[in-house]
Amino acid sequence: MSKRGFRFLCAAAVLAGCALSVGNARAQLGGGLPSLPGGLPSTIGPVVGGVVDPLRSGVDRVARTAAETLNTVRRTAYAQLVRDHPDAIALDPNGFPARAGEVVVDAPSEAVLGAVVAQGFTVIERDDVLGVPFVRLRVPGGLSLKKALALIERLGGEASADQLHLPSGIAAPVTGGIAVARSGGMAVTVGVIDGGVEGATLSRGFATGAPRPDDHGTAVASLISGRGPVRGALPGARIASADVYGSDPAGGNATALAKALGWLVSERVPVATVSLVGPHNPLLARVIAAAQARGLIIVAAVGNNGPAAPPAYPASYPGVVAVSGVDARNRPLIEAGRASHIDYVAPGADMLAIGLGGRRMTVRGTSFAVPLVAGRIAAAYPALDPGRVGAALRSVDGQAKDLGARGADKNFGRGMVCGECRTPSQ
Repeated sequence: MSKRGFRFLCAAAVLAGCALSVGNARAQLGGGLPSLPGGLPSTIGPVVGGVVDPLRSGVDRVARTAAETLNTVRRTAYAQLVRDHPDAIALDPNGFPARAGEVVVDAPSEAVLGAVVAQGFTVIERDDVLGVPFVRLRVPGGLSLKKALALIERLGGEASADQLHLPSGIAAPVTGGIAVARSGGMAVTVGVIDGGVEGATLSRGFATGAPRPDDHGTAVASLISGRGPVRGALPGARIASADVYGSDPAGGNATALAKALGWLVSERVPVATVSLVGPHNPLLARVIAAAQARGLIIVAAVGNNGPAAPPAYPASYPGVVAVSGVDARNRPLIEAGRASHIDYVAPGADMLAIGLGGRRMTVRGTSFAVPLVAGRIAAAYPALDPGRVGAALRSVDGQAKDLGARGADKNFGRGMVCGECRTPSQ
């Protein structure tokens, strides 16, 4: 996917999200509302008597309207991707962007594969990741993804589109900001499945033109290991960069993420960040389960499509550590998406990270909360060891600061991790 496409999607999601949050707005009724675009006041005075109920009704109406707007923005962005890259990207039956003209069949028998090929499908690739076999197939000309998937299922195969996963945050350069290297700290390796990371200890590409460093992946990594003025959650950590985008318009697809996970396990990396979101994909779900069985802790973002968006994956898969973000006042990011569960929150706005060439960047989005949580998990889990996963996560639970309602809740999970790690943007 082009960087222009990424910027469009991420900026649209974040900006549209800045108009809503039912839970957050209600929580702030007795104190301050989040700042809104257009110079509106960021706080409201005390509310009394009959003012409260009308105000809450107004908040609900605004939130519903904003949620609908955000969903429209998301659908419009997906359609724009298809218009920009019609030969590379198509929408799957559920309206999510996917690799055009291709489907993935999980562990097909030779009989099923033969029947599918007899219908005009062509084998592009056969592979096995962590014991999970799959086949990528070229769809016959003139056949839509929807019809192709239905045909394969009628023949007895389990097929899916190769859906794309998109970054869940935006990074903007700060004028005149160049970082200098920071050294020292723990020599633990943390995986970053994203765009490429400048200066990574290990790098491998899983898309055309990869590995190729970009700002998003590099910024995520800087929040793990620290760089220049930016504090990291695990200063001095080594980074294993799995670039799933490169220069491929349809980068970030499910098969690329699956292969990246397999590579990180082969390199004995204990913790991996995935600051990307997409829909459920059967192949990726199986590979994630296989990686977890081998001890890999996967930390993923809930995304920035708003609370009305479909559940984000891979954050919603069982056992994946799902992370949302908070602003400088420890309020949930109002554009944050949702997952089937939330484990932790971490700073995700009003802060700096480091992009390509050592540039200081202001960042916002759940993308940038993920590396802070991952770094703290890696400090407690420095080596791949399935028997130590539970103890490591309990250690992080002990560090988490309880926010919102007492105990775990749907907005903050088990609490805020690495609150002191934010490097203020101003």
